[in-house]
Amino acid sequence: MTSREAILGRIRAALVDVPGTETPEDVPIPRSYRRSHLEPGQDRVALFAERVADYRATVARTDRAGLPAAIGAALTARGVRRLALPGEFPVELLPPGDWEWQHEPLDTAGLDALDGAVTLAAVGIAVTGTIVLDTGPGQGRRALTLVPDYHLCVVRAEQIVEDVPDALARLDPTRPLTFVSGPSATSDIELDRVEGVHGPRTLDVIVVDATHPEPQS
Repeated sequence: MTSREAILGRIRAALVDVPGTETPEDVPIPRSYRRSHLEPGQDRVALFAERVADYRATVARTDRAGLPAAIGAALTARGVRRLALPGEFPVELLPPGDWEWQHEPLDTAGLDALDGAVTLAAVGIAVTGTIVLDTGPGQGRRALTLVPDYHLCVVRAEQIVEDVPDALARLDPTRPLTFVSGPSATSDIELDRVEGVHGPRTLDVIVVDATHPEPQS
């Protein structure tokens, strides 16, 4: 008996008592599992920032008034100048300076020639430190944040939810969703960590939170 035959045999044995007319929709699935792993009283925004930083991303917090300066400081620290900017990104959030903003449409070669991209986000997940993009306003298509070597993402505090079920409840499953947990990295080959293989090597996240602005220097 082959492995395939053994597996299929076990499946058939497990389904022997299931009526042939039954469909998956006929059997309700209990959804009473724990929805969030956030501890009672835990600050979800602070946890999000902590978990994002655990992935070797850089996190800054500011209020909306300080956002252009925070973006400018991050870009200056990285030494990047030519950046992709998605459609419907609020231009009033951009810092003054000699940065070169490239607007869509951009082909793959054009994106690869840039230093990075600056985008908004759809959702942030506190427990996992994950950012979700859904190609909505200010986010751009998936290639915009996967081809360039640097990504700066702006996340509003009210977009940060506790855990994955809360995020899925906010998202449209028919949209192209990209889940970003830190810079691109893989350890597939002999457990050696390699960054930038299938996405940006460097990720900066700015959390816009009116109640917890970072002091501006």
